[in-house]
Amino acid sequence: MNKEKKYCPAPLELGNVKLPESLSPLTERIAENIHEVWAKSRMDEGWTYGNERNDRKKTHPCLIPYSELPEIEKEYDRNTALSALKMVVKLGYRIIPDEENPR
Repeated sequence: MNKEKKYCPAPLELGNVKLPESLSPLTERIAENIHEVWAKSRMDEGWTYGNERNDRKKTHPCLIPYSELPEIEKEYDRNTALSALKMVVKLGYRIIPDEENPR
């Protein structure tokens, strides 16, 4: 008999993690890379740009450079980046820039 597995997501609570303003450029760079990874993955699967998302035709309006995305789409990627950075801090790591390798 196949028992149904019960999955209960339990993400880390990150609401109390405050990031310094100095990480804003890093957040934006990570958000842009998140979009690039997503877009490349879609394109590798045969998706192309289209005015509307169409799963059958594999077209999507967000297969454009990050700089051209609507702000609401950029916010989605920024929130993903912020969550990752907050988790790093929550787990006890520090994020410091490498002075020899400028942004």
